[in-house]
Order: sequence, then C-alpha cells, then structure tokens
Amino acid sequence: MTIKTAPSILSADFARLGHEIEAVEKAGADVIHVDVMDGHFVPNITIGPPVVAKIRPITKLPLDCHLMIENPERYIGAFAKAGADWISVHVEACDLSQLLPAIKALGCKAGCVINPPTPVEKILPYLPLADYVLVMTVNPGFGGQKLIEGCIDKIAAIHSIAKERNIRIPIEADGGIGPANVSRVTAAGAEIIVAGSAVFEAEDYTKAIEALRK
Repeated sequence: MTIKTAPSILSADFARLGHEIEAVEKAGADVIHVDVMDGHFVPNITIGPPVVAKIRPITKLPLDCHLMIENPERYIGAFAKAGADWISVHVEACDLSQLLPAIKALGCKAGCVINPPTPVEKILPYLPLADYVLVMTVNPGFGGQKLIEGCIDKIAAIHSIAKERNIRIPIEADGGIGPANVSRVTAAGAEIIVAGSAVFEAEDYTKAIEALRK
C-alpha cells in the first residue's frame, strides 16, 4: 500500500501561503488539504472559494477541499468552479446519497466524512457512492489537537467492512497524526494522511513528509 501525504494549509503561514504550498509540493506532498469551516458546523471560520481560486494556479497537486460546513450542497459548485479536485462532505451535515453524485457530476472526486462521535454504521451505506472516505481522528474545528485513539479502530472497521463487501475505497485520516502514531493509523488501513502541524511546524518539510510515509 502506497501512503499519500496531504499537508493541511490550516497550519500554514497564511501571510506566505503561496510559498508554503510550493514548498510542500517540492518536498514531496501528494495532495494539498484545504480545511473549510463556517463557524456553524464547527466553531471556527477559515477560507472559502475565493482563496481556493487564488491558490489553484500555484500547484499542480490535487486540491482536497474538506467542507466542514452546514448546507454544503449550496457551495459545492463554487468550490468546483474555484478549482477543487476533491470535495468531501460530512455524513452529519447532509444527505450523502444526493450530494456525493452531485459532486461527481461537477467533475470532482467525492469524499464522505465521519466525525469521532458518529457510529461507523452511519457511513457504510454511502461507501459505494464515494471515491474516498475521510475519518476524522480529532473533533473538527481546530488544528493542533491530539489524536483520539478510538478513531484508529474506526479506520480499521471501515477498512475491514469495505474489503468484505469488495468495495475498493481509499481511507483518508485527518487530525493529530505525526511520526509517533502514523504507523498505527496506516496499519489500520488509512492510505492518505492529512497532517498540518506535523508538516508546517517542522523545520524541514521534506523530512517531515518522509517521516509520515515511513
């Protein structure tokens, strides 16, 4: 299994955002993760489609827009138009049976997201509709949190059930992941590792990304 890294720009220096994105791409990142928060679904506000449109020309890497927002159906078109390649939406925020096909119709990969308190069973019916599943390993809203250990079991459960049902779907893990725990996250079945602080707070981005892959 090849592990992909997705540095989260939530932890980047926003005064130098273009440079930061170029730096992690040069350092070997596979995806750029964009955390979108609205102050309602989560208690924080970050960025929207105008920023995505500005960073789109800076990188050739896929832009992975994680919508931690209420009523995401209102905004998927704007993010697709701005240049998102991947758009993920929460099972807690919308009807995935409607929204996942709608995201695909816009030409983007569609991801389904599950929060730590939500039972795995809530997301299982939508796995065949999704291109990837994002398991939050912290409660969404802020960077720099500690990984919730029980979420590793959730990754393992989704991986096992998908395999039993012959559903080939990559699992992305997001929150509190660094060199000290990434091996347990990937052993559980995660293939895409979102990392904010572990990359952008490191002195050497290349070494930080390599450490996550190892």
